[in-house]
Amino acid sequence: MQVELTRISEKGQIVIPSSLRKEMGIKKSDQFMVFGEAGTVILKKIETPAIKKTFDEIAKPLQQVAKQAGLSRVDVKKAIKDVRNVA
Repeated sequence: MQVELTRISEKGQIVIPSSLRKEMGIKKSDQFMVFGEAGTVILKKIETPAIKKTFDEIAKPLQQVAKQAGLSRVDVKKAIKDVRNVA
């Protein structure tokens, strides 16, 4: 795994360093899913075939992380409810 530093702009934009873009084949207009939790932001590049995957297939890695962290469905539902109430 390659690690690089970047900054967020006044507009909330983040530049992905060119070395990572080249390594991962990221091109202009590529789409990403963005996940955030407890100070961590994860970007998941969406490949054209991945768009057709079901939500369950995309969410499976996140479900595994939640399970490893000891989170139950009730915990996740509460977290979603809490976030929706803030917005």
